[in-house]
Amino acid sequence: MRSECHRSLFGMGGRKDLLIVRKISANYGGVRALYSVTLEQNKGEIVTLIGSNGAGKTSLLNIISGILRPTAGKVYFNGQDITAMPPEKIVELGISQVPEGRHLFDTMTVKENLELGAYKRRGVGRRKIMEDMDKVFRLFPILKERLNQRAETLSGGEQQMVAIGRGLMSKPLLLLLDEPTLGLAPMVVEEILATIQRLRDMGTTILMVEQNARAALRISDRGYVLQAGTIGFKGSASELLNNENVKQAYLGKEPYTRRARV
Repeated sequence: MRSECHRSLFGMGGRKDLLIVRKISANYGGVRALYSVTLEQNKGEIVTLIGSNGAGKTSLLNIISGILRPTAGKVYFNGQDITAMPPEKIVELGISQVPEGRHLFDTMTVKENLELGAYKRRGVGRRKIMEDMDKVFRLFPILKERLNQRAETLSGGEQQMVAIGRGLMSKPLLLLLDEPTLGLAPMVVEEILATIQRLRDMGTTILMVEQNARAALRISDRGYVLQAGTIGFKGSASELLNNENVKQAYLGKEPYTRRARV
């Protein structure tokens, strides 16, 4: 069992009940996206949100990060009401979102994209920023080799590494990941998920949206299932992995593994 006093390699410490989403409702493009959604996340957990396309998963992340405003409900982070705060203030408080599709600055280098992640910390000094960049390189050694390459020249997996690294450069207490393995080759998916698990083991709290639900739940502590904008199921990762309704609707069949002959 991991120690709850563990401080994040990138984060800033904090209370155990880090995130509370209470009865959040929201509209997106004139359509109801969320209705009375409640969830909680403790410090040091990976929590995964699963559900079909259009269930409201990304909308929920966008509400937490201040990009989308709810029509009802409250969001509390580290004991503070952040419901009406602008996104830049929420970043300063310690929430960083890695969006679906990466959204890198294609013509900028890996180094420049990572530096932009620390934009709100520019008062801490160049030396500290470079130290934190070195921590990103320890997670993703290939990025150090690609330091001066433009983002548009990288593979999809390398671009995702840059996107996660950029999110970490703001020193988040809570990292929001939206589809971190989308469109990646199986071996790269394994590498990204292993790194996410490693971040959690070093103390970073992670809330993740992931279509690869079975693989995501296997590295998670708990999970929530969003159905048509509301919570349909919740529980520990093992409970959701073994829930017949969840398996039939979201997990699919267990991948076939050929047994070695002896």
